[in-house]
Amino acid sequence: MNIREHNRRAWDAEVERGNEWTVPVSRERIEAARQGRWSIRLSEQKPAPREWFPEDLRGLEVLCLASGGGQQAPILSAMGARVTVLDNSPNQLAQDRAVAEREGLDLVTIEGDMADLSVFADESFDLIYHPVSNLFVPDVRPVWREAFRVLRRGGAMLAGFLNPAFFIFDQQLAERGVLEVKHTLPYSDADSLGEEERARRVAEREVFEFSHTLTDLIGGQLDAGFLLTGLYEDHHRTELQAKYIPTYIATRAIKP
Repeated sequence: MNIREHNRRAWDAEVERGNEWTVPVSRERIEAARQGRWSIRLSEQKPAPREWFPEDLRGLEVLCLASGGGQQAPILSAMGARVTVLDNSPNQLAQDRAVAEREGLDLVTIEGDMADLSVFADESFDLIYHPVSNLFVPDVRPVWREAFRVLRRGGAMLAGFLNPAFFIFDQQLAERGVLEVKHTLPYSDADSLGEEERARRVAEREVFEFSHTLTDLIGGQLDAGFLLTGLYEDHHRTELQAKYIPTYIATRAIKP
């Protein structure tokens, strides 16, 4: 199956269903950002550290990579950044455009694949903001290579991703309160789900997910040329796994 095409349809459906990561930011948060009072998240609960961002975002070129939904990009734009959003889902991008029109913000939205940034020239951006989304692509290393290419020297990439250990458990049982180790890593919905469950997800437009090894998630950034300058962990609010392990990892990496 074509994973990118399926996940595009699935995330369009998530917008229709009102998934929390598709709900646009409020007017109040945009106004607060304009006054210098802001926070945005790379993961589910912890705000990304303020020191991970340039002190002054005004005039900087920022790429919100696979970050549609009308949440982070409008806040960065309200702080004066020149923001481009690239996302696989037309409906997610429509949320960003809706906030931009509502608030008088200047946002560029581009539908595309996070692993193929050929629409952008080398060294186009000062900052790349990439919240948890690369679990929706089978191979994460092209994402890092392309991000490195389009980032300017001295620029930073802020990225969030799932702890691979999250995927070793039977997720259906975990949702019923039982942790049972079931899967080997790296995990793939496309390979590990039974035929009936795969068919159901396709029919109901539910996303396909993929774990990645730490070698690819962190080592892949280093192999692409980045220098890692920051890392923290975070937890899901409701997933059972989060009672026992940090389920998110966030990194800051620079292009020397």
